[in-house]
Amino acid sequence: MSHSDSRGLSALTERFFSRVNGWSVTLFLIALTVALPVIVIFAHIFMPTGGVWQHLASTVLPRYLTNTFWLVLIVGTGTLLIGTGTAWLVVMCRFPGKRLFEWALLLPLAVPTYVIAYAYTDFLQVAGPLQTLLRDTFGWAYGDYFFPEIRSLGGAAALITLVLYPYVYLLARASFLEQSVCVLDVGRTLGRGPWHLFATVAVPLSRPALVGGVSLVLMETLNEFGAVQYFGVDTFTTGIYRTWFGLGEPVAAAQLAACLLTFVVALVLIERVSRGKRRYFHSTNRYQQLPEYPLHGWRAASAFIACLLPVLIGFLLPSAILLQMAIVEGDSLFGTRFISFAFNSLSLATLAALLAVGMAMLLSYGVRIHNTPFARVSSRIAAMGYAIPGSVVAVGILIPFAWLDNAINTWLHAHYGQIVGLIFSGSAFILLYAYVVRFLAVSFNAVEASLGKVTPSMDAAARTLGQTAGGTLRRIHTPLMRSSLLAAGILVFVDVMKELPATIILRPFNFDTLAVRAHNLAADERLAEASTASLAIVVVGIIPVILLSVAMRRARPGSSVG
Repeated sequence: MSHSDSRGLSALTERFFSRVNGWSVTLFLIALTVALPVIVIFAHIFMPTGGVWQHLASTVLPRYLTNTFWLVLIVGTGTLLIGTGTAWLVVMCRFPGKRLFEWALLLPLAVPTYVIAYAYTDFLQVAGPLQTLLRDTFGWAYGDYFFPEIRSLGGAAALITLVLYPYVYLLARASFLEQSVCVLDVGRTLGRGPWHLFATVAVPLSRPALVGGVSLVLMETLNEFGAVQYFGVDTFTTGIYRTWFGLGEPVAAAQLAACLLTFVVALVLIERVSRGKRRYFHSTNRYQQLPEYPLHGWRAASAFIACLLPVLIGFLLPSAILLQMAIVEGDSLFGTRFISFAFNSLSLATLAALLAVGMAMLLSYGVRIHNTPFARVSSRIAAMGYAIPGSVVAVGILIPFAWLDNAINTWLHAHYGQIVGLIFSGSAFILLYAYVVRFLAVSFNAVEASLGKVTPSMDAAARTLGQTAGGTLRRIHTPLMRSSLLAAGILVFVDVMKELPATIILRPFNFDTLAVRAHNLAADERLAEASTASLAIVVVGIIPVILLSVAMRRARPGSSVG
């Protein structure tokens, strides 16, 4: 090596280490923490499975592919239609109940998909109240009439759509509220009516928001376990669980998880590529009050019904069913072991929320003070966990920690003749780890948005007063972001309360949460007893809905709505 090459390498090394500090190391560790399950999953793609994979490919894999494809297609289309249509109605039209529906349309977010599946199964099954009423009213016997089967792919898709459409509604409404009146005025001068304006102007301008909402819906659909497993619909998520615990084949389960993860990555890339280099900006900073189209007669009635049905079917009716079952029968362990189920759920959700918000603060502030390509890439990696289904996260975590437990026990047995059993994989530690990996993106997005509103001059003023970066975060930024940090923590808290696939796979022995309790009782066809735990989850889930409703009251700049 020449002297000049040596000096160049030395300069490059010196420049690299000059940028390495506590914040960059923190960003790297957080990104590595989130990426570990993905790395483990993809590392198992080419490992031998002893013929198990060939067996899966020739028997159940086509069914997993077909069911997952149709589920994603139906739910994506349904949520797009319901979410976009109702958002346009409450933003641009005036009809009875409009103000009520603005926040009520978010209520189905409080109901986990597996809970609505349990409620409607009890209500619509052959022995349920609806079919019983039909037989008693018309004198029919079983088999004399046609009634759609709720435990089917179509039933699962319909119920998942009713629960997940608020993701599209939320982003579509925010986008419609932010649109410029000038653009809409131009459309009207060209002779376009309200519905033509909606289809040709508002929807194309809101494309990024609509695609973002549908993307969230598809991620949640691919993550869905409780409802599809209860309905007997074989998807990739149920296949991963069955391959791991039914066949005892972790490598084959990891390879199924890799297929699912590849599908998720493909969805994200397709969305990015389809968007291309198109960008959507406002042409003016002046905002006026959006015009409202008054609806009368049958149009007002149609708008009212269109907004009422999703709320009625997606929240009011299943909540009433659960409440009735909980009052009449309910959980036989209510008041005794039920308290331990609730404590497990609340403690895990609280710890996960604190960890996720803390890591999100470090991540977003690290990017703020070291806005380098490395920092930005690390933040993107750390925020990808929400796109990874819970079952994939669980498999990617359980494999390395099970290996670590075995290695520790082998070493202890060889040197001391003792075996301590499961250290990590049999504890609540990996549950917390999975929750943080899965929901860190939820808190990071909220914290990053809040931190971005703090003017950089405050950082400069703090530095002139002798504050370090950590001191500035603790004493300046944290108090300013208190409300956003609380909102981020509550969102993670509720997501953890509802999470099912990762919890079922990773939970320690004899450690049940409210979600697991509801699932186990429903799997045993004890739906009335499952109602108590299910109703508790729904009540907790209402909290973020209220927060979102309050936050959206001032969603439009220049709005006079208080």
